[in-house]
Amino acid sequence: MTAPTDTTPENENVPRYGPGERVAVLLPLPLRAAYDYRVPDGLILAAGDFVNVPLGNRRADGVVWGAGEGEVAEKKLRDVLSKLECPPLPAVSRQFVDWVAAYTLHSRGAVLKMAMSARDALSPPKTISAYALNPDLPEIRSTPARVRVLAALQGGPPRTATDLAREAASSTGVVKGLYDAGALVKVELPALPPFPEPQWDYDGPSLSKEQATAAGKLVEDVKKDKFRVTVLDGVPGSGKTEVYFQAVAEALKRGRQVLVLLPEIALSAQWLARFRGRFGVDPGVWHSDLSASQRRHTWRAVAEGSAKVIVGARSALFLPFPDLGLIVIDEEHESAFKQEEGVIYNGRDMGVVRAHLGNIPAVLASATPSLESVVNADSGRYDILHLPARHGGASLPDIQLVDMIKEPPPRGRWLSPVLAGAVLKTISDGEQALLFLNRRGYAPLTLCRTCGHRFQCPRCSSWLVEHRLQGRLQCHHCGYNISPPDKCPECETEDSLVACGPGVERLAEEVELMLPDVRLAIAASDNISSPAAAAELIRRIEDHEVDVIIGTQIVAKGYHFPMLTLVGVVDGDLGLQGGDLRASERTYQLLYQVGGRAGRADRPGRVVVQTYMKQHPVMSAILSGEKAQFLEAESRSRQQIAMPPFGRLVALIVSGPNEFAVDEAARNLTRTAPHMDGVQVLGPAPAPFALLRGRHRRRLLLKADKEIQVQPIVRRWLAHTDWHNSVRVQVDIDPMSFM
Repeated sequence: MTAPTDTTPENENVPRYGPGERVAVLLPLPLRAAYDYRVPDGLILAAGDFVNVPLGNRRADGVVWGAGEGEVAEKKLRDVLSKLECPPLPAVSRQFVDWVAAYTLHSRGAVLKMAMSARDALSPPKTISAYALNPDLPEIRSTPARVRVLAALQGGPPRTATDLAREAASSTGVVKGLYDAGALVKVELPALPPFPEPQWDYDGPSLSKEQATAAGKLVEDVKKDKFRVTVLDGVPGSGKTEVYFQAVAEALKRGRQVLVLLPEIALSAQWLARFRGRFGVDPGVWHSDLSASQRRHTWRAVAEGSAKVIVGARSALFLPFPDLGLIVIDEEHESAFKQEEGVIYNGRDMGVVRAHLGNIPAVLASATPSLESVVNADSGRYDILHLPARHGGASLPDIQLVDMIKEPPPRGRWLSPVLAGAVLKTISDGEQALLFLNRRGYAPLTLCRTCGHRFQCPRCSSWLVEHRLQGRLQCHHCGYNISPPDKCPECETEDSLVACGPGVERLAEEVELMLPDVRLAIAASDNISSPAAAAELIRRIEDHEVDVIIGTQIVAKGYHFPMLTLVGVVDGDLGLQGGDLRASERTYQLLYQVGGRAGRADRPGRVVVQTYMKQHPVMSAILSGEKAQFLEAESRSRQQIAMPPFGRLVALIVSGPNEFAVDEAARNLTRTAPHMDGVQVLGPAPAPFALLRGRHRRRLLLKADKEIQVQPIVRRWLAHTDWHNSVRVQVDIDPMSFM
């Protein structure tokens, strides 16, 4: 990805348009161009204003994007209906929409839809009626209930009738009677409280010398108010969060807004607690689990500049920040920052673009920076800061590889004698253990031992996963599920179905057999589906109400549990299966991160990794701790075949309900594929998930030299190719997944 070459200052002179002039209005619909409208009498509009316009026989909200192009005849031109009472979409946000659309080859309207994701926020916020004391209190008949209500309001803020009645142990009728008598006055309050101001001058924890040096450089970047990307590379437990909090504090001191992106915001209870301890208040949050009213409140507060810090998922990039001064992307290596549906984009890369357009610094923090970020740092495009030691004197955990060929587990079990013994010792010492297995459910496959029938999803090319706790066989891609049958649907043999392979539920069963009295918790997306559930699990672990945590990759993200001293990786080879370009890098990152949960306080930690591939470079790197050498080797292997970050990739995913139409479209794309130096088209080939959610899928891959701009090539390619209306062709610039 190449960053844009020009910037637009936030305080630019915004063009204005008077009555009779044409304006281009972009609508949040899958449209590539804006529509022309006329400014009616009595209205003056500016670029960025939210407006309501006629669209066919209905009305739609959109954004004034600039002057109209004049292609529509004057007599066909329709008037803007109204200007909405909302702060305008900032110039940098409009520029960001244009840039993302051009880079990803999606329509500008589809990108704008992400920036207008809280439509109700375009209207003034709703208010609620509250009551306050009348300064000119008249003579009224006194009763004990009335006295209690008046006393509750003395020196306090206005409150609703319900809140007052509850506090004064009276009824709402008493409150309304006081109002009718003139003792109270009615005031209108926001339906939701305003966002509190973070206290940037709160004292943070004392920093080590390395932390203070890194924090000082980040603070200077914020003071200079210029674009710069800094990779904050620190081992697990090195205090990266406290370091970039110093930069957050400086941005707040200067009156600017801050955006922090986390890969799994729903699982960020510990991060939020750290922020609250450092700045005295909770930040604003932005993620898919917010209610409609919370989204409306947060979006509006961001637009008005009253929400100073937002921590959110990748979609928070499209919030209308009028004065953004810093972007932090924590765990920047995480694939969760890639959006695979709708507008396909990488949140990390687009975060760098947003920082460049706003001329502000960006921080990419990780214990295992992505190869793309490392190469950018090596080339001088990014700065890099290292935190090589854990904070507070804690040591890195000892790492042990268990060769499962030489030391296999007993038949029907999944823990080797070495790992089982380590778990027993850890629990007997009063400490906590984490067993990591990146497989949800009880077993990844169910088959008939008589005829070999395997249970497969009818809508996807995937096996049904048994979830024994729920009593279901479920597809993890489309959600299709059935109850486990009593007999095989193929040969009708009863009691012939057998679970194959382990999931976290099956592993929990084995641990309970080994330790009958163990306090155990499963941490997977099946049972941690909300921030509240995640916070409760974290509380239980922190309060040592759990002895053994059995979890998927969601437990590998930045948690700090002082009593957790053992991490056991049940299947270290799992991520190395398949032909994914980034398989080795991702597996290394995941194992390194999950291992980093062990021994983060004063008790030493231990990591036990079970593997059948002990000589694999990933396993050697995990054992030796030589991260730089692993990245160097990975970099060389990618460079030899001109793969990212040393080359460009674009994936075209052809899908549809009719397999014949999909194959025909794929063949047409092959016939019209570009032929030029430095460009190669691979495919078509069935996608690894050749059937997904009832749609047949084929993939083509365009591979190009790094200096070639691929977007114009792909745009021309698609423009000269035909396919049936039922077929969809998705474009994925810089693909992360090849499924």
